[in-house]
Amino acid sequence: SGNSGKGGGFMYSPRRIIMYALFGWSIVYASQCIYQLDASERAVILRLGSFYEEQNEGLNFRFWGIDERYIENVSTTRRYSQTNSMLTKDENIVDAEMIVQYKIKDPVEYLFKIVAPELTVREAAEASLRTVVGRNRIDETLTTGKFTIQEETKMQLQSILDKYQSGIHVVA
Repeated sequence: SGNSGKGGGFMYSPRRIIMYALFGWSIVYASQCIYQLDASERAVILRLGSFYEEQNEGLNFRFWGIDERYIENVSTTRRYSQTNSMLTKDENIVDAEMIVQYKIKDPVEYLFKIVAPELTVREAAEASLRTVVGRNRIDETLTTGKFTIQEETKMQLQSILDKYQSGIHVVA
């Protein structure tokens, strides 16, 4: 008797449904755009394929679907080790073990100035050690010159990495 034939359910206009859908989509989109970085992380943002900015720790924003985000940990010490046979100045063969520890000092350079950063570190480290060992005699290489060879190799490796703007700092 009080029902005027409208059916008893909730009636929403198409405009109201579109507004609710748009609101829901906005919430989902915003959740994809906002993110947090730890103190040890840096994010590099590319907007439409070109470098846009580097973001530091805390709450950050990017346009999801438009921006690409690359996150790198800049406080982690990365490690690479290898053993190779090398020729000394007096034409003897010596097995040299090398352990390289490095950190990312500039994420933009690390990601975009060189191709395959880990491979670059490996090859530059091997070239540096071969050069330094090749300038020393076997006696020095195996005994008194170990520390000098280590320091010269580290300096030469850092020099190579700096020359190519790798964004890498050799720790040890």
